[in-house]
Amino acid sequence: MEQRTDFLTFSTADLDAARAFYRDGLGWTPLLDVPGEIVFFQVGHGLVLGLFDAEKFAEDLGVRDAPIRGVTLSHNVEGPEAVRAAVERAVAAGGTVLKEPQEAAFGGYHAHVADPNGLVWEIAHNPAWSVQPDGTVRLGLIG
Repeated sequence: MEQRTDFLTFSTADLDAARAFYRDGLGWTPLLDVPGEIVFFQVGHGLVLGLFDAEKFAEDLGVRDAPIRGVTLSHNVEGPEAVRAAVERAVAAGGTVLKEPQEAAFGGYHAHVADPNGLVWEIAHNPAWSVQPDGTVRLGLIG
């Protein structure tokens, strides 16, 4: 299998709250929105985030319950002020701050915010992270 991910799809207990958070609060444009079932957002070069109604998600998997556990999505920004601004916008859209903006162990600056369904986002500034013109990610530690 080719080393690539095309979709990140998460079970979502409240699809309407998730839609409002991402579309109305963060200003993202849905790629496809199927009310009562799933909403997709393109989040990168060839990468789509899917938020799937929890009951429909479990049906699709053929299981009774499919909770989210141990997942963090990350969004990198240009500096500490941009981290603070993104956290403020996420909170205004119904998010909950789990970790206030602060210096990070990796040497940058970051915060953690949960969306209305508990999906955790790390909003970070890491000067050692970059994306090359060909899409290759360079990731390092600062210091």
